[in-house]
Amino acid sequence: MKGVRKHPVRVTVRFLWMAGELSLAMVDFVINVIFAPKVPLPRARALWLQQTSRRLLRVLGVELKTRGPIPLKGLLVSNHLSYVDIMVISSITPVVFISKSEVKRWPVFGWFAVLGGSLFVQRNKRSDVARLNQELAQVLDNGALVVLFPEGTSSNGQQILPFKSSLLEPVASLDHPLSAACISYSLDDGDPGIDVCYWGDMTLAPHLLNLFSKPRISARVAFSQLEPSSSSRKELARDLHSHMVQLKDSRPAPVVA
Repeated sequence: MKGVRKHPVRVTVRFLWMAGELSLAMVDFVINVIFAPKVPLPRARALWLQQTSRRLLRVLGVELKTRGPIPLKGLLVSNHLSYVDIMVISSITPVVFISKSEVKRWPVFGWFAVLGGSLFVQRNKRSDVARLNQELAQVLDNGALVVLFPEGTSSNGQQILPFKSSLLEPVASLDHPLSAACISYSLDDGDPGIDVCYWGDMTLAPHLLNLFSKPRISARVAFSQLEPSSSSRKELARDLHSHMVQLKDSRPAPVVA
């Protein structure tokens, strides 16, 4: 909470600004999702999430740059550093996320996930995979871009965590375009591994308030297209992890104050 004590005015302004943007997002959802009969519901949800994420990134002072071909459909696998990742990826292109069922209970961001049309899976329930398979196949067949975080958790960004092959089971046998994304953050004032990345036993409210105190956050996303090399989820996990490590190592190193 050091940043809150150091910049109380900035934190207060951004807190009120975000509250206003969330209220606006709710009105926008009613107008452009519930009452948008000409747009398929999954597409309307993804577009709503994209516009809302762009506004929230402005609240947080996030400057975003991308490298590589931005995918428009198929499956996108990405490393996972923070709840900010959701807004960053969504702001670039309309997407549907695959999320663990526990995300539904998160304050604010759980609400976003539900309204944005995320596909939820109970990872400790094998029978839930068949249901997710059906939903995922339908979404992909309709031309959507689906995002999966195969690490299964977030980290401080120092390395790419091992991929959980069980998370790739629903997508291993699907014949759709496959892409990868590697996200990184940098700050002029602070340590991105602590101030932006959200992991371990961190709690949301103090972390978010501290994030409000940062004058500017730089987000970088490197994209790459892939050719699926195996229908085995374990081999696919190894291949994707190796590619993600190369993608991470090829990006410029983040600047740490």
